[in-house]
Amino acid sequence: MNPIITAADLANELSGPRPPVVLDVRYQLGGPHGRPDYEAGHIPGAVFVDLDAELADLPGDRGRHPLPDLAAFGAAMRRAGVSAGTPVVAYDAAQGWSAARAWWLLRWTGHADVRVLDGGLSAWTGPLETKIPDPAEGDFRPTPGALPLLDADAAADLARTGLLLDARAAERYRGEVEPIDAVAGHIPGAVSAPTTENLDESGRFLPPESLTSRFRALGATDTAQEVGVYCGSGVSAAQQALALEIAGFTPALYAGSWSEWSRDPERPVATGPERG
Repeated sequence: MNPIITAADLANELSGPRPPVVLDVRYQLGGPHGRPDYEAGHIPGAVFVDLDAELADLPGDRGRHPLPDLAAFGAAMRRAGVSAGTPVVAYDAAQGWSAARAWWLLRWTGHADVRVLDGGLSAWTGPLETKIPDPAEGDFRPTPGALPLLDADAAADLARTGLLLDARAAERYRGEVEPIDAVAGHIPGAVSAPTTENLDESGRFLPPESLTSRFRALGATDTAQEVGVYCGSGVSAAQQALALEIAGFTPALYAGSWSEWSRDPERPVATGPERG
């Protein structure tokens, strides 16, 4: 299944016999909460999902956005109307980072029919509404393991034996700046692969063949090869995982990402443009 959907196709499905559950996952790191923007106007029927409260656990030793408690995540998805057999579409306002976090979590916990709105809310040309929906309770029960997940040790191994992509901005990879975490640099052996290069000028994902070429140039030699990805806290890396799936690769997410790795003084750190 194509993990992204166009705005036109979403509009058609919403008016069809089997409309998807739509999740509004607008979020800005360090910015204002997304709920007021949602209340000011959202895709008809969309339910707001709070990334910090519902798609992540509290920050700590596992990073700034550790994976959520599965019982709490399942309850949040059921409140949003998600059922095992119901299609789900997630969207955000920019770059697909937070929408991809919802996509990845649902896919990882066993939901097979989840897509991200390509281009986000800015691609939507249909009406917006301010009515807050009250969806019927869904029946989704998360069962983790449907997508590969890396811990810190597995990420370190993959960086040396295979391909681990760093989805952050290149200057953070090189260790020139670190605006959020305590230590600058990257996991030794990882390859710089900023998420911005997955999108075109309009904020939509590049065509599959272009993404395949991009990841091959970064070292993904075979679509059967597991390719790992991490970022600062596991959010933008989900967008990279989405791009890898579009391109036909098998993405493995290091959910703790740099915010977990850099908290451990025993973990090595590389700097500069080379893998290290």
